[in-house]
Amino acid sequence: MAPGTGDRKSTVFLIGSKLRGAMAGMDGDELRLRDQGLRVTRPRLAVLEILAEGGHLEVDDIATRVRSRLDSVSTQAVYDVLGALARAGLARRIEPAGSPARYEARSGDNHHHVVCRSCGEIADIDCTVGRAPCLDPSTAVGYEIDEAEVTFWGLCQPCQALRAADTS
Repeated sequence: MAPGTGDRKSTVFLIGSKLRGAMAGMDGDELRLRDQGLRVTRPRLAVLEILAEGGHLEVDDIATRVRSRLDSVSTQAVYDVLGALARAGLARRIEPAGSPARYEARSGDNHHHVVCRSCGEIADIDCTVGRAPCLDPSTAVGYEIDEAEVTFWGLCQPCQALRAADTS
C-alpha cells in the first residue's frame, strides 16, 4: 500500500460523514432554500417561519415579527427576502384590488382567495373540483396559460353578523 493511501481514504470517509451529518442536521427550511439555489440566511429563515404560521401577511407585519426574532432587520431587507422567496416559489405574493401586497407560504397549487369587502379578511379557496375551468379561458389572445389568479369578494361571517345586527 502506498504511503498515505489509507489516510486519504479515512479523510474522504470523514469528510463524507461530516457532510452527511451537516445535511441531516439541516432543518426543512434550510433544505428548501438550498434546493432553490438560495443562500441560507437568518432573515430568510425567520420569514419562512413566520409565513409557515399562516395567514396573508402584509410586509410591515412580517418585518415586525422578524425584528422580534432577530436583533435588527430593515424593512427593505424583508422586501428583498420576500421577493427572493416569491421568485423561488417558496412564498406567494397576492395583491387584492385596493389592498397592499400580502404574502403567504402556500404557493404553487393554483389556489384562489376570497376577500371580505368590509374588514379585508382574506381566506384561501381551493381551485374548483374536477377540471379547472379558470385555466381554460374562452380566448387567451395567443398566450399559453399556466396559472390563474381568481379573487372572490364578499362578506366574512363576522361582518355578515354585524350587518344583520345593524338591520334588526
